[in-house]
Amino acid sequence: MPPMPTTRTPEERRFSAYGQTLAALYWDGGHGDAEGEPILALHGWLDNAASYLPLSGYLDRPMVALDFAGHGHSEHRPAELATHYVDHVRDVLAVADQMGWGRFVLMGHSMGAGVACLFAATFPERVSKLVLIEGLGPPATPASDVAGTLRQAIDQMHSLPEKRKPVYAAQDDAVALRRQALGGLDTESARLLCERGLVAVEGGWTWRTDMRLRIASSVRFTEEQVEGFVRAIEAPTLLILGESGLAGEVKFEHRFDWLRDARRVILPGRHHLHMDTPEPVAAEIRAFLDN
Repeated sequence: MPPMPTTRTPEERRFSAYGQTLAALYWDGGHGDAEGEPILALHGWLDNAASYLPLSGYLDRPMVALDFAGHGHSEHRPAELATHYVDHVRDVLAVADQMGWGRFVLMGHSMGAGVACLFAATFPERVSKLVLIEGLGPPATPASDVAGTLRQAIDQMHSLPEKRKPVYAAQDDAVALRRQALGGLDTESARLLCERGLVAVEGGWTWRTDMRLRIASSVRFTEEQVEGFVRAIEAPTLLILGESGLAGEVKFEHRFDWLRDARRVILPGRHHLHMDTPEPVAAEIRAFLDN
């Protein structure tokens, strides 16, 4: 019989990373912090640390779920600057160092899985095991497209001052919109993300997220560069995909073969299966970590 979920109330934590304050949720180990190596969890694009609330009750280990810069309760990058995907890697290092974690389990969903791969490749001595949910490596751009990508990013930066965030009269209006995220989310999953991702303003509610997160990346890796990172990962890796999520796409098939020591599991669910149906996802993670 799988264990029943426990009630684990997280603490709000704050970290200093290169002049910025990053927010996170922290859970202790339930039975003391010696219950196995801790987990550092990274959320997906435009999500936040609340992405891991449903899983937390099934994982009896110390865990930090980070709000990436510009997401959730974390500060935004300095004004007038472009945001860069790779900067998240150094932030993860800062958080792990401030927690005093020499080695830890690194877990990521979607964009967080891409950041986790970059970190595990760059600092292999710090990652004991790697858990990837609906993602393997960062997005890539063909070399022939890099100039156009940079042009698009700069054009979008120039037009950003003209844009305004939407304002919703009620939180439920934002929840309804959030449900339409990639692959769709259950209402309660969307509500968790909105509770941490919204802020009250005149006339209702709007998103806390940095508007620059929607701008095209100035520079993206080529697929050859992604291969270099993925092949450098030393940690045993678990890749969990949703049947109605990315499992039906072929984008990760060739990347999976670059991993040295990896297991792939396909479970019922959509892109946010770790939120909508956390129990089977947690069961696979526990089995992987305890092996």
